[in-house]
Amino acid sequence: MDFFTNMLSVQLMLFCLIVAGILIKKIGVISDAGRKVLSDLLINVILPCNIVHSFMSGTQVSGDFLRNCILMVVISALVQVAATYGSRLLFKKYPRKQKSVLSYGLISSNSSFVGLPIAETLFGSLGVMYTSFFQIPIRFTIWTAGLALFTSVDRKGAFRKLARHPCIVSIFIGLLMMVLPIQLPAFLDNTISAISKCTTPISMFVIGSILADASIRSLFSKSVLYYTFLRLLALPLLVYLALLPFHLDSILVGIAVLMTGMPAGSTGAVLADQYDCDAPFYSQLIFTSTLFSILTIPLLTLLI
Repeated sequence: MDFFTNMLSVQLMLFCLIVAGILIKKIGVISDAGRKVLSDLLINVILPCNIVHSFMSGTQVSGDFLRNCILMVVISALVQVAATYGSRLLFKKYPRKQKSVLSYGLISSNSSFVGLPIAETLFGSLGVMYTSFFQIPIRFTIWTAGLALFTSVDRKGAFRKLARHPCIVSIFIGLLMMVLPIQLPAFLDNTISAISKCTTPISMFVIGSILADASIRSLFSKSVLYYTFLRLLALPLLVYLALLPFHLDSILVGIAVLMTGMPAGSTGAVLADQYDCDAPFYSQLIFTSTLFSILTIPLLTLLI
């Protein structure tokens, strides 16, 4: 019962933050220009700190856990490859801007903010560690192949742009700090941690401000419901069936299935807004998938 209570609390917190974003846009606290400023702040400052902090805060790998941690990364990488190439087929009939948004939504999930508390509630500190390693390929994918979905430059130009992107740079900094015995001074560690904690509220405010201009009826359109089904049920069930014959550690399988079945990641709305794609549509994907995940996540736990 505690698990379902905690999970529901996390989900309701997300909705409250989104509603707060809608309200501050409706009453004029934030304008369209102000939303752009918040988006830039997220991309260039807050998210890089969040990425670095995620590597810093992971449990140190010991000999006993090394094999499972590596396996967790491999499973996650395979899921990302399947999602990246599968999205090209699943959404090929959609207009370019919606196709980019839908593809990014299949690549990216909210496995950090929603996933980590659920993993800790179900599996304790071991679940948190495995989830942290599961997120490493996701971090790489969303800021490489995922970010490329929103850019319109040539391949060479895209590579240079991606290589200089603050979130890409922060991944390498985070990996370096994880592999090498680098200990930051306490004041610097606390600064990065404090900035990182702004990720969820600021991103939800941005999403809410975008949703303020969206039609309520469009939240349950066929395309949104189609994406929600793929994100929350089809993809995690495929992962479960693919892993079943290998008789792997039940915690590994459980983390892989649950993290794959998380709702749409919030960074997609920020990127779509920054690169003039269909940000309202992506916000609808977040809202609807988060809503239905209240039902689907408990269903997935029955498998594990």
